Amino acid sequence: MTTIVREPRQAPRDCPLCPRLVAFREKWREQAPTWHNAPVNGFGPLDAELLIVGLAPGLQGANRTGRPFTGDWAGDLLYATLLQFGFATGVYDERPDDGLELKNARIINAVRCVPPQNKPVGAEIATCRTFLVDDFNALVDARAVIALGRIAHDSILRALGLPASAAAFGHAAEHDLGRFRLFDSYHCSRYNTNTGRLTEEMFHTVFRNAQVYLRATA
Repeated sequence: MTTIVREPRQAPRDCPLCPRLVAFREKWREQAPTWHNAPVNGFGPLDAELLIVGLAPGLQGANRTGRPFTGDWAGDLLYATLLQFGFATGVYDERPDDGLELKNARIINAVRCVPPQNKPVGAEIATCRTFLVDDFNALVDARAVIALGRIAHDSILRALGLPASAAAFGHAAEHDLGRFRLFDSYHCSRYNTNTGRLTEEMFHTVFRNAQVYLRATA
């Protein structure tokens, strides 16, 4: 594998960049002082070949625990899938100290701070994209990217300097973006799974396709 030059830039605990997200963060620091209530940075090895890009921390999930997709339904499905396809080892127990480790995969979010109602606005997505750009620049071994949802998909394109027209979002769609192959999935939210928009098998298909790609191009 290529030598990793440096770690990606991390969003600081008191990141001041998005006033609305700062205010929401401060509100929850008062209401739940034992929670993480800070930007949630990446999780997984820096030499990972697979990057998984989500939307933003969930209020009672990653915003509470400090680890991406940890503590809510989306994490239940995501980590079970990573374990099934060999991208994780250990046991997922909804805690950052559960001992679970990612293997050849790293999880990051398009927006690092929890947004009200789980809905970041366009300016917040654009402002936080500086961290996503740095992830792509620093994680030089990555060759496959899974976008969890349209916002993640669009932010990935923009982080790579590509127009939205370069690749249309669609579940299980695949796009060659030069250095990366992009795999699209509906977000693994409870809403999507409860409504049947996303089934477990549909989700597994995306990770299976990414796994096949990585093995074929090793």
